[in-house]
Amino acid sequence: MDTTHDVVIVGGGPAGLSAAVALARSLRRTVVVDAGEARNAPAAHAHNLLGREAVPPLELLAEGRREAERYGAEVVHDRAVAAGRDGDVLTVRLAGGRELRARRLVLATGLVDGLPELPGVREHWGSDVLHCPYCHGYEFRDRRLLVLGRDERSVHQALLFRQVSPDVTLLRHTMPEIDEDELEMLAARDVEVVDGAVARLRTEDGRLAGVELEDGRVLPADGVVVAPTFSARTELFEQLGGVATPHPMGGTFIHSEGGRTDVPGVWAVGNASNLSAMVASSSAEGLLAGAMINAELVEEDVRAAREQRAAAPVAAHAG
Repeated sequence: MDTTHDVVIVGGGPAGLSAAVALARSLRRTVVVDAGEARNAPAAHAHNLLGREAVPPLELLAEGRREAERYGAEVVHDRAVAAGRDGDVLTVRLAGGRELRARRLVLATGLVDGLPELPGVREHWGSDVLHCPYCHGYEFRDRRLLVLGRDERSVHQALLFRQVSPDVTLLRHTMPEIDEDELEMLAARDVEVVDGAVARLRTEDGRLAGVELEDGRVLPADGVVVAPTFSARTELFEQLGGVATPHPMGGTFIHSEGGRTDVPGVWAVGNASNLSAMVASSSAEGLLAGAMINAELVEEDVRAAREQRAAAPVAAHAG
């Protein structure tokens, strides 16, 4: 069993590592636990990072780990499998058998993308199958794009991707009937709507070639846009008595205010609490949470020091 740390952070993505750097620079005893399952690992590059545009995601995380360790944080490659409480101390048990104890716990555990169960979607996820126009739209500018209709988000996606390409088609697939106003918006931007369910994605030489409908029609494409459901990893939070919050578009997340959850001592940052957070915003959330946790611990340390100081003369007189 470990001695008690100031902060244990579960998740070594941009949010968790940014929190670790802020805390370690404040000389807080900080441990980061990371299982090495980065959500954006399939992507070749991360975008919209000022000064680090198009950096490979795994390279960015490796540099983040080095920065956290440089300031004194410990990074543990392991999986957190259980969380609990021992009085005022939070505990995290790792798959390797180690138990960590901390005054504060940061859940930067990310989310799981719920993808359509169609042949080819998972195989091309992060390369030719995409969902975020701000993460991948520029790279698919002026290319043939098919939007796989699942729900009301698909119309919005089609219009967003139409900004970067004149060749966008919305496949109705399983989405509900499109109302007249939405059809007019799509028509105004020359977005074709095709009825019929999708059977599979077609591949040639390892690259996406198009989409095959259940009626046998084949539509060529350079990219397929999907709308995943997002589900935060909430298991540890729930073990500590927290309740996951349902999201209107499916999935769940950990509700927090500035990172602080309603479970005492437990914080949640990045995609664990903000399902739409990208790399830059996740990093910012981690930084701010780290600063707020340090300030909270400073107040706690001051109270303890004052109590100790007030008790000191009594102890001396009694001796």
